[in-house]
Amino acid sequence: MPAIHGAKIAVGGKGGVGKTTVCAILSQLFAEGGYDVLAIDADPDVNLASAFGIPQEQSPEPLIKMKELIAERTGTGKDTLGAYFKLNPKVGDVPEEYWYETNGLKLLVLGAITQAGAGCACPEGAFLKALLTHTMLQRKEVVMVDLAAGVEFMGRASVQGIDALVLVVEPGARSIETANKMAQMARKLGIGLVGAIVNKVAEPSQGDLIESQLKDAVLLGTLKYSRSLQEADLKRTAVFGADAEVTQALKHAASRLAELIAKSNNCDS
Repeated sequence: MPAIHGAKIAVGGKGGVGKTTVCAILSQLFAEGGYDVLAIDADPDVNLASAFGIPQEQSPEPLIKMKELIAERTGTGKDTLGAYFKLNPKVGDVPEEYWYETNGLKLLVLGAITQAGAGCACPEGAFLKALLTHTMLQRKEVVMVDLAAGVEFMGRASVQGIDALVLVVEPGARSIETANKMAQMARKLGIGLVGAIVNKVAEPSQGDLIESQLKDAVLLGTLKYSRSLQEADLKRTAVFGADAEVTQALKHAASRLAELIAKSNNCDS
């Protein structure tokens, strides 16, 4: 596998396609390959800890729920007048302070803003934006980000510094449409490498059909539908190794992804 130390990889797609499972297994594969890996859960559903097999009672609290920390960093404490807050709060020490070490890698659970009307124009939004930007631009690890479902994130500053966007697609017109929209937006935002992993394929013809309909994305691999992974999800056990065939397919996909990132970085230098 080519050296991609410090690469930033985001995993996205339509809800329910298996992006969290793919993100967890890819993170584990890079860690086993000798990389220092920081996995980030930036999905409102915060299921990445479960995919790593972390018991629910031990799962780290999402940073978005740490009101005192956010108030301290954004300057919105009890002594603050009005609704003013820092747009660029200090967050450089946050990852080391709040990550959770598991299976030879580090997990940082951000969460996301879900209440109506809340976006980046609030202390929570400023905090998450600053933390993602710091992680993408300043961290030296291989960073794997499990994104929120859909295309909403593509308009955010969190895409800064991304070396590759990996889109997970399942057999279905809406999933393919979402992937194509995200790939197109990624190109416009300057993300040079967009890859696709086709998931939950019941027969080879489905993978071929999906590949023929994908635009602006390089196919990295195709994964069969797996009852074993479904069971692991239901039982909150680790998805890595739950299905040897899927793990092997993703190992090939990880190698292909690393080759493309290395090639892209060499072209840029």
